[in-house]
Amino acid sequence: MTDVGVDQVLPDLQERSFVGVNDNKLAASVYEGGGQPILLFHGGGQTRYAWDKTAKRLQADGMTAITVDLRGHGESDWIADQSYSFDDYAADVALIARATYKEYGVKPIAVGASLGGISSLVAQYESNQDCFAGLILVDVTPRMHRDGVDRILGFMSDRIEDGFSSLEEAADVISAYLPNRSRPKSLNGLSKNLRLGDDGRYRWHWDPAFITGPRPVNTGRLRSEEYRMNAARALTIPTLLVRGGQSELVSEDHAEEFLKLVPHAKLADVSGAGHMVAGDRNDIFQAAILEFLDDILKQDR
Repeated sequence: MTDVGVDQVLPDLQERSFVGVNDNKLAASVYEGGGQPILLFHGGGQTRYAWDKTAKRLQADGMTAITVDLRGHGESDWIADQSYSFDDYAADVALIARATYKEYGVKPIAVGASLGGISSLVAQYESNQDCFAGLILVDVTPRMHRDGVDRILGFMSDRIEDGFSSLEEAADVISAYLPNRSRPKSLNGLSKNLRLGDDGRYRWHWDPAFITGPRPVNTGRLRSEEYRMNAARALTIPTLLVRGGQSELVSEDHAEEFLKLVPHAKLADVSGAGHMVAGDRNDIFQAAILEFLDDILKQDR
């Protein structure tokens, strides 16, 4: 493996887009490494830039990392009918997987955090195991702590209309919410998760209808829990669950339950990390997924 600094800019970074089920534009960045395509789907309220360091490392190791802004997030289209349920996200993910397969000639491997993980799991299930060659779920399982889910949605909703007067204020609010993470010295990364309005205030870079609309992300959450468990039971592809050791969503019991549902799956616990695993301990996270990816790719050689 090539040792690359996390801030090093590698060549062959391309901006592109996919088309979702509503003919919606889905913005993406391609870190072309010449090899196995890896699709990276962020969590709710994030953007594709959450994967920047991981994508550069995958590229340095000869893989092609494709980071995607999910519908209503980042530079992707906001949906006119405000359809933001897990089903809508899963349908988009399935189309992205098919387009990637057609372009590269091999099925992609999915890395999905939270919303992106559930969307990938459901897409794989509804395609009869035909979307992906492998699946990495980042701190998400079919069953999760509802208190943790509610806390995250509460944080996201708190400034949904008013926003922030400055990037510094946003950083202060995030630091109070994530006390285990050091406040970043540079706010350049944070600026990619916020948009500056005509009124001079910064707001999250996602459609508020994601939470407040007629078809929000938690639509049918209680009913779909068993459905997601069925999706897990059906998995036949290589699967890795990466759990934050301090996760407020995925407990050790949830992880054990997942391993019973998917006996061939592997588990990586990242100590010192909460729900935002890749952001909290990116070094350990990268090591865990690279080992898993190496095992998959060796089997294909």
